[in-house]
Order: sequence, then structure tokens, then C-alpha cells
Amino acid sequence: MDKLNTLLQSGKPILLDGAMGTMLMDAGLEAGDSPEEWNVLHPDAVRGIHREYIQAGSRIILTNTFGGTSVRMETHGLQDRVIELNKKAAENARAEADSAPHPVLVAGSMGPTGQLLEPLGTLRVSEAEKSFADQAAGLAEGGVDLFWVETMSDLSEVKAAVAGIRSVSDLPIAATMSFDSHGRTMMGVSPEHAVKELGELNIQLLGANCGRGSEELIEAIKEMKAANPDLPIIAKANAGIPQMVGTEVVYNGSPEVMAAYAADVWKEGATLIGGCCGSSPDHVRAMAEALAEIQPR
Repeated sequence: MDKLNTLLQSGKPILLDGAMGTMLMDAGLEAGDSPEEWNVLHPDAVRGIHREYIQAGSRIILTNTFGGTSVRMETHGLQDRVIELNKKAAENARAEADSAPHPVLVAGSMGPTGQLLEPLGTLRVSEAEKSFADQAAGLAEGGVDLFWVETMSDLSEVKAAVAGIRSVSDLPIAATMSFDSHGRTMMGVSPEHAVKELGELNIQLLGANCGRGSEELIEAIKEMKAANPDLPIIAKANAGIPQMVGTEVVYNGSPEVMAAYAADVWKEGATLIGGCCGSSPDHVRAMAEALAEIQPR
């Protein structure tokens, strides 16, 4: 918590990283393959991505573990390797963070399980908590500074993730939801509701990521900030809006567009600012330049 507090107390924007999946695909990850397995199969490639983001100015980097729960990894037949792959992912990021010319924190990325929890689905809450706990244990063993629960739609799943994390670690927790359905998550959660419900948990940072472009995300940030003005807010927008070009998904947000978003979302109350799907070190570098002259709050 001391490292995180030091960053927060500066009063300046805290630059996050950009997309991991987009960069892995560019490096050769095939559709349907496990990104998490690349932590052991191609650690140099994963470390290289972390290094590029750090060189672009990122002060917090996320591990390559978005789908690292046993529930999600079962689709790749890797459910018995949760600890190994999450630990290795954290070690890859930790090595690059520790070699950086400026202080860099490592956040353990924890995405949704991909299944609906009871009573809407079949995944039991206890099973979800255990899956998140195992992932958190591996990430903690690998040396993360905090946990980063991201791209969530269901408050129950966020709560299961937090419960799982807290069963194995007392490191800080960040949580972001994706408000991609007319200002709400796919499960109907509004930014204000998210802040009120999750504010009762032991979570240090809240915010929004992914979604349908920076404009909608900025609106979500405004609502979250209004709901709790004292809360450090995370904004991690996609690089524009996705479009199909042939068989590929392409994001139309240029580095210049993302630089403008970074400045705008800071004005609306975000403190931790980065990119999500479609973003690259070039986008992060442009955001760093746009935020460099920002006066501390």
C-alpha cells in the first residue's frame, strides 16, 4: 500500500498501460490460444510488451492474466496450472518493473470468469470465490503490488473476486466495470450504483474500463466521481470504437485521440488513466505527453 499511496499522494495523473491482448496478437498469439500460457511459452514476448509500456511512461502495468481463473482456463484445459501461470505472469511483469528507470507497480489482472453466477447462471458463488482465490494466490506469490479486478458487469462477481482475494492476501484492490450498454453494464449496473455497493468493500480504487469508446467512459467517470468525490478513479478506455475490417477487429482511435481523452478524463475526475482494447505503447506515449503538463490536484 505504501507504493500505491506514494503515487496517489503526488496529486498527478498516474499513467497506466494499454492493451495486452492486442499486443499479443501482434506478436503471434492465435485466436483460441491461451494468452496466459504465453507467460511460460513465450516469456520474452510478454516481458517485451511490459517493457514497451514502461518505456512509454506507464507507472502501473497489468499482468498477462486477464483470463487466469480456473473457471476460464478450463476452456484451454489449463485449470490445473492456475498457480503456475499466474505466478509466472507476475514474475514477468515484476522483472520489468524492477528494471525500470522510474517506480512501477505491478497489478495482478483478474478478469471475469465468463460464466453467470447463481441464480442467473450455474456458477456457484463459492466456486467463483475459490477460483479467484487461487488466481490471487499465484499472483501474490509472483510479487504483485496490488490486484486489479477488471471488465466486470456483475456486482456479485466483483464481490466474489474481492472475497477470494481477501481470503489469501491483504494487498490493495482495484476494481473496474465496463459500462457498455447505454451507460450501464450488461447486467444493468449504473456507475453510481457500482460506487455505492462496492464502496462498502475494502477496495482502494474503482473505475471503468473497456466499453464503447472514450465518450461513454468519460460519462461513467463523471457519475462515479459525483457519487464519491474522494475516491481515486480509474479510466482505461478502448482506443476508439471497434470496427470489422475483413475478418479482423480494428480500433479507430489514434494516439492523438487517446491523448485528448486522457486530458479530458483527468478534468472529469479520473486519477489513474490508461488504455484498454486496441491501445498500444504509441497510444500510451501520446497520453503521457498530454498529461505531462497537468498541474497536480
